[in-house]
Amino acid sequence: MFRARRRLLDSHRGHDPGALAMARSLARSLDATLLAATVSRLLVELNRSPGRQFRQSPIMRDAPAAVRREVCRRYYLPYRNAVEGFVRAAVERGERVVHISSHSFTPSLDGTSIRRCDVGLLYDPGRDFERALCLRWQAALARFAPEWIVRRNYPYRGRSDGLTRYLRTRYGDASYCGIELEINQKHVRRHGAIEARESAAIIAALRVALAQAGAEIRTPDIAALPRTRARKRAAQPQSISASGSR
Repeated sequence: MFRARRRLLDSHRGHDPGALAMARSLARSLDATLLAATVSRLLVELNRSPGRQFRQSPIMRDAPAAVRREVCRRYYLPYRNAVEGFVRAAVERGERVVHISSHSFTPSLDGTSIRRCDVGLLYDPGRDFERALCLRWQAALARFAPEWIVRRNYPYRGRSDGLTRYLRTRYGDASYCGIELEINQKHVRRHGAIEARESAAIIAALRVALAQAGAEIRTPDIAALPRTRARKRAAQPQSISASGSR
């Protein structure tokens, strides 16, 4: 089905260049749990709610129902279940999860609309912790990368359909903080790498934002998961995870 679609797969419609590299850098630098997938969104969009995961694919939206069910079984459900399972386990331990979902966006949409932004931070304005963390992250980025344009809820809205929105319906602000990090693909080099200086600025600014939120570092005892850095706010520990799909 994809044999003659190499150009489409390699385009921004097929994947988010740099998103996986950024997620790996975040996880490594923050000692966070990384949950990632490398299946193209043209096969199945992992960041869309059930019932919407094939809508944007010109190849899969008309595929036979049996094929779509098999794709969901092999790719969609394992990723979604892994992220949901991590959040559920952390919340059951009394922690608040800080979930950074890594994405990138094309500088020019359809060759006409120019996105005037270097980094976008997407969140739900109605959730106090998400809003406060993004404000702090944006302010810190102004110090570490003053030449950048950093915008909130741009180039997409944080309340739009996505995995973070889906998880917000299941967990309150005290338990879950879901932020989508959007990086302009003009900062992505060949082979999906992001300049070390630029990824370092994003991570350093996030560290500052988390510290301003009252972060206290500890390593939880989770035998079934990689080591995760957690934080405490009052008496409530918090886990940080990074996820990304390519």
